[in-house]
Amino acid sequence: MTQRRKVIVLVSCCLSLLIVSMDATIVNVAIPAIRTDLSASPSQMQWVLDVYTLVLASLLMLSGATGDRFGRRRVFQIGLTLFALGSLACSLAPTIDALIGARFLQGIGGSMMNPVALSIISQIFVKPQERARALGIWGGVTGISMAAGPIVGGLLIETVGWRSVFWINLPICAAALVLTAIFVPETKSATMRSVDPVGQLLAVVTLFGVVYTLIEGPVLGWTHPRVVGIAVIAVVALAAFLRFESRREDPFLDLRFFRSIPFSSATISAISAFSAWGAFLFMMSLYLQGERGFSAMHTGLIYLPIAIGALIFSPLSGRLVGRYGARPSLVIAGTMIVAAATMLTFLTASTPVWWMLIVFAVFGIGFAMVNAPITNAAVGGMPLDRAGAASAVTSTSRQVGVSIGVALCGSVAGSAITMGGTDFATAARPLWFVCVALGFVILALGVYSTSQRAQRSADRLAPLIAGTPSPVGAHVR
Repeated sequence: MTQRRKVIVLVSCCLSLLIVSMDATIVNVAIPAIRTDLSASPSQMQWVLDVYTLVLASLLMLSGATGDRFGRRRVFQIGLTLFALGSLACSLAPTIDALIGARFLQGIGGSMMNPVALSIISQIFVKPQERARALGIWGGVTGISMAAGPIVGGLLIETVGWRSVFWINLPICAAALVLTAIFVPETKSATMRSVDPVGQLLAVVTLFGVVYTLIEGPVLGWTHPRVVGIAVIAVVALAAFLRFESRREDPFLDLRFFRSIPFSSATISAISAFSAWGAFLFMMSLYLQGERGFSAMHTGLIYLPIAIGALIFSPLSGRLVGRYGARPSLVIAGTMIVAAATMLTFLTASTPVWWMLIVFAVFGIGFAMVNAPITNAAVGGMPLDRAGAASAVTSTSRQVGVSIGVALCGSVAGSAITMGGTDFATAARPLWFVCVALGFVILALGVYSTSQRAQRSADRLAPLIAGTPSPVGAHVR
């Protein structure tokens, strides 16, 4: 494997990450236009975003295991094809329900791309510093793509229409398919692991139950029989999942991973950061276009500081992680998210644009700094053949976080996203206080997860899981 071919493979994998991550944000700018064109309710707007991220979160680890069993390149190509078909269906959707269904198909395709791509990268870049740099680029692409999505989306919506935000995926999918066919070798896992359908099903029921409760609770009422029933089902499914997985010899998720403080902290930090991110993108798009009356293009331009922050600070975060470990990046990320969310609590219907640009820049820096240290902290101290499973859990945690963040918008600030005459800024304020708390969580875990005690917990775990059967989702050899 020459250095040139390594770079091309990395580019091929990052193209898949680009469209999957960008699609999670580019649609945010289109939400007001979709609401008007397809007469979507507040909960339907949330489902357009959350059905995509929930399917991603639910199937990431299973798709990674499928790649191990049947061939990583093959599964990667199937995922690209499904994602392209889902994007085409989204662009042609005649109703809001059809759009939600097409987003479901997109999520299935997206779940078959990222874990396999990350597995390929982890296999090729095996030296610690080399892998840290590759993961830094990977994390950088995540930040850049999610930040660039609103800008690209605003331009397309203004000039062509909201359906065009899905067309952009088609040429990128085509390029990734060609590069993969030429340069990415086909690989399979040397060890065939059993599939855990019960664990997978319980995880899916738990995730969908939690998000359904958060989204539909404010609409139907928190005491509505359906909301209460699904909430109870989610709790029971979680308890059954923990009990079943702890007793299974070859589990869907090896719960022993959570004995490592760095791993547990990385998972919680990922959920916290991406919850704040999902809530921020969803609410600010509605605020800028609904409350302030900005066009989609102007909204995208106001998001520009996030893209600039991602371009500068995502690679910087990767280098900091490679040289100093995860603590500096996580501390900076938590501090910046706290600062940005605090500034948002002072938002009004007449806040100057320059103030909003500062908020977006601060939030963008915080979010750009968080990706590389999360992945590095999760795999740090893990045996090489378990790093893929650990990475898959953090990838899943990111999508879970976005889903929870969007769902919280309806639960905590429901009156702000209706089309009534409510003061948007005032109604959204409780949500920003939640984001402040999430930033403090990241800051505290950034210090605690890099302490000597945390490192000792990772050191104690490594011998326990080394040489044991990898759980479904492990895809590094």
